[in-house]
Amino acid sequence: MSKVKVLFLCTGNSCRSQMAEGWTRHLKGDVIEAFSAGIEKHGLNPHAVRVMAEAGVDISGFRSKTVDELPEQEFDYVITLCGHAQETCPFFPAKTKRLHVGFDDPPKLAQTAQSEEEALGHYRRVRDEIRDFVRTLPEALD
Repeated sequence: MSKVKVLFLCTGNSCRSQMAEGWTRHLKGDVIEAFSAGIEKHGLNPHAVRVMAEAGVDISGFRSKTVDELPEQEFDYVITLCGHAQETCPFFPAKTKRLHVGFDDPPKLAQTAQSEEEALGHYRRVRDEIRDFVRTLPEALD
């Protein structure tokens, strides 16, 4: 049986989509082939790398990329993780199903944090919410 191909799409492919790809590879790699990309490229967020490592998932080798930089292939699902990506999602073939599952933006939330630890708390919360969503896959896709 072939794996379900899922693309996680966010604005900058720096945080949420990277976390989703990392969690999916870690938890569901036997049934899902995970990819991530952004509408734009913002670089891999070091706080995202740090909190994922705390949870035992290494995304330090990932890189920020746009949809155009992905290998040519068809995805079974494109899951947008933020409103901007949902609104500006590029065209995918008709067989590709699109879903939107929004998560808060940790870098935006962290802007008002009074300390590094408070900032990381936002990343940890969103990391755990994404993990909980990924645990429902692939069943939640239908």
